[in-house]
Amino acid sequence: MSTVLLVHAKGGPPLGHVLSRAAARADVHLLALSALPPSVAASAERLCASVVLPADAERADLVSLIVARAEAVGADAVLTFSEYAVVAVAEACEALGLAGAGDAAALARDKRMMRHTWHRHGLPQPAFRPVATQADLHEAVATLTAPLLLKAAWSAGSTAHQIIASPQEADAAWQRSRETMDRSARLGFAELHVAEAAGHFVVEEIVAGDTAGWFDEPGWGDYVSVEGVVTGGVFRPVCVSGRMPTVEPFTERAGITPALLPAGLQDRVVALAREAVDALGLRDCGTHTEIKLGADGRMWLIETAARFGGAMTVPQIEEVFGLDVVGMLVDHLLGRPVAWPERALGPEEARGAAGSLVVLAVDGRGAAWRDRRLWDFPVVREAVALSEGSRLSVVPESSLPDGSTVPVYDPAGGANTMAALCLLSAADARTVLRDFTALVDALPEVLPPAAPRSGSAVSTAPRYGSPAGRPRHVTAPTASVSPARPRVRPAVPSEGVAV
Repeated sequence: MSTVLLVHAKGGPPLGHVLSRAAARADVHLLALSALPPSVAASAERLCASVVLPADAERADLVSLIVARAEAVGADAVLTFSEYAVVAVAEACEALGLAGAGDAAALARDKRMMRHTWHRHGLPQPAFRPVATQADLHEAVATLTAPLLLKAAWSAGSTAHQIIASPQEADAAWQRSRETMDRSARLGFAELHVAEAAGHFVVEEIVAGDTAGWFDEPGWGDYVSVEGVVTGGVFRPVCVSGRMPTVEPFTERAGITPALLPAGLQDRVVALAREAVDALGLRDCGTHTEIKLGADGRMWLIETAARFGGAMTVPQIEEVFGLDVVGMLVDHLLGRPVAWPERALGPEEARGAAGSLVVLAVDGRGAAWRDRRLWDFPVVREAVALSEGSRLSVVPESSLPDGSTVPVYDPAGGANTMAALCLLSAADARTVLRDFTALVDALPEVLPPAAPRSGSAVSTAPRYGSPAGRPRHVTAPTASVSPARPRVRPAVPSEGVAV
């Protein structure tokens, strides 16, 4: 059987999902650059041939560490699903002579280089300026048209995003973004290979999104993502995912597969994604391209990643379209033939729909909850009525334990201030959108208060969501496990999510 070295770091699809699919195709050796989520430790013991958690001193030269471990286990392929390890793994694959994203991986990671590349190819995107110092920011603010978005060039999950509405706000935004990046690095949500990455920023104009003309019903966000893969330098789109509106500044709340775009509009979106990926010159890797939608059919590129989408995007694709893209990518990297879709799949090929919701302490309008609440999935399961046939579960490795206080939403922290990640399966994408809307509205009412209030009782919480009397079909999370494998060094802590 072939051997794969999987490099794990924070973010990306749930590790448990990735491990089970990869282990079905090859012997998996896990190099854990982040501690394993507690909910995954037991399955890792069964699924992996070995697990290594390197000491801090060993990480000084990450590429050499990956190369040495790959050679030690005789890896036929090396891959990662984490944004923070993409560049290091790509460079290691180059050194080993293995299939990988290639030298262009950094272009799909550093937002400054990404935007410069697209600019040279004449692709539509917001006007931008790279920023390395406070003086650079002041110069950019004087040149570009407000409102502007300051973002860290190597971040993920909307971390360190700051809106600058006037020149007077530039200094505070700079300070806040820098502080947020430092805090994120301490939590493990930071680029692992480029030492100076925390000091790289880009500022760009905020283009006006508009869903009119793109979607037939309200409630959709004004951007989509094209999920795909590059094999031998050829881009192969898989599907398009839609979104709920972001939370200010631009934190993602929910992704829904498939996006309910008419076929002609989906073709236009996929064509732009193809141009974006082709311009970057990626070779062999998953891709995730976000595109902003505007009035009169206008589109702008937001970003492309040289890996599959994070949160539950990968499990959603498998549930809705029956494609195990993790296993398919492993097969491709091992040189096996893979039948990728001939074109991007759409709603007409979907078997129902699925979506993932990031639980943030803000309501449907983006306003902070009135008081602090405790995360408690069983309460949510019992108190929130969903549409008939809908199934709701929680993703343990990306969620706080029940009874934890829901963090106050921090606009600069983005997804780092999430409480949980939920997965919803339903009859169609409209139902997912409707149920998520009901769930967001209900959470600040049905979750237990962090401090007991006089007369409050969770057991009598009102039902929210679908019309009264409609049955709820809610399932607890399940684990998928492949055949047992020997030896693993135990590990701990929790995992976040980067989309």
